[in-house]
Amino acid sequence: MPINRNELQNYLNKLLNSEQIKDYCPNGLQVEGKSEIQKVVSGVTACQALVDRAVDEKADAILVHHGYFWKGEPAEIVGMKKRRLQQLLKHDINLFAYHLPLDVHPELGNNAQLAQLMGWEFDGPVDAYDPACPLVTGHLAKAVSCDEFANELEQRLERSLVCRVDSLNKIKKVAWCTGGGQGFIDRAAQLGVDAFITGEVSEPTIHSAREQGIAFFAAGHHATERYGAKALGEHLARQFELDVKFIDIDSPA
Repeated sequence: MPINRNELQNYLNKLLNSEQIKDYCPNGLQVEGKSEIQKVVSGVTACQALVDRAVDEKADAILVHHGYFWKGEPAEIVGMKKRRLQQLLKHDINLFAYHLPLDVHPELGNNAQLAQLMGWEFDGPVDAYDPACPLVTGHLAKAVSCDEFANELEQRLERSLVCRVDSLNKIKKVAWCTGGGQGFIDRAAQLGVDAFITGEVSEPTIHSAREQGIAFFAAGHHATERYGAKALGEHLARQFELDVKFIDIDSPA
């Protein structure tokens, strides 16, 4: 049966604790569409290709991790932004987006889902008092070499690593932050982990890894964040008997 748009938004906001998390964009319903929702397309980013696929699928709503209206972006509705919004409004499609709330959720979030994919034991957030803290720790069942760890990442994520810095130690205790979390490497090193995993890399990241003796793996922003929106969509399908389809618009970044 269809679910009312407001009922779905209230459920998602409560499930993901979005009102308690300070973010760089609005979380929740970003673009209003039809009032009753039965078919949902989920994906990582609300790019034009995903919007077009949602139109083809005759979806009532799109559910993503990366939505619109980011802090500091130009406010004008022109060009690319105009075309995306025009397509959504023309076809009366709702857009739901959850950024940090979907990173940090302990079961459905990107961090938790990456751990599940990789078979890591999920220890939890580094700062339990900060609901927006995306840095988490965990451990492997047994220590492995950097080569073994890198090979497993590439096999499970089905793509080559963006960047890799090895250390002399075997890897058992790990910290990670999906997406663009490379700035957390120094905090990870302070925790005494053997490796830090994220999606992206910056020039200072390499030196931090080398000088602090910590292994570092950048596995791709998109690649490490494919799983939260998918898991959340599957949860909604079970909870409300909605028709949910995950569409992966690939990105090498």
